[in-house]
Amino acid sequence: MGMALGRHEAGPASRGRLAASMALFSALALLPDADVIAFKLRIPYEATWGHRGASHSLVFAALVALAIVGVARLLRLPPGRTGLLALLAVASHGLLDSLTDGGLGAALLWPFSNERLFAPWRPLPVAPIGTRMFSGRGLYVVVVEFFAFLPFWAFALWPRRRAASEP
Repeated sequence: MGMALGRHEAGPASRGRLAASMALFSALALLPDADVIAFKLRIPYEATWGHRGASHSLVFAALVALAIVGVARLLRLPPGRTGLLALLAVASHGLLDSLTDGGLGAALLWPFSNERLFAPWRPLPVAPIGTRMFSGRGLYVVVVEFFAFLPFWAFALWPRRRAASEP
C-alpha cells in the first residue's frame, strides 16, 4: 500500500524522487508495527501501548499525518495531498490488521476506546511474529498477502510513461 501511495504522491517526478517517495510512504505504512518493541519492554500485548494498540489507531494516523503536513511545508511539497496520503498510509495498517484472522484485533478507536476491533470479514491470515515468520505458516501468509496486494504492487511498479518532454 505504501509504495502505491508513494508513487501517487511523486507523480511524474524524477526516478530518485519517486524512489524516495515510495520508500517514505512504505515506512509510514509500516510505522504502526514499531509497537513490537513493546514485547522487548515487557508491555503486555493487550495493553494500550502493546502490539496493535494505540499505534494502530486512526487518531495516531491523523497525528502522524499532521506531522507530515509540517514536513511537507518545509520541503515545499503540496501539504494537503501529502498529508492525506500519509494519513491513508498509516491508517491502512490498522484497518488491514483488522482484516486478519488472529490476534486480539486493532485499537482503531483509541483514545476514545481501548477495545480491539476486527472487521466483519477477515480474509487475511495473521502473520507469525519474529523468527516464526520463517516457517510454513509464515510462507503461507506471504503467498496470501502477495496475491491480495498484487494490484497495489502492480500500480507501484508498473513502468511509467515518459512525458513528452522526457528523452
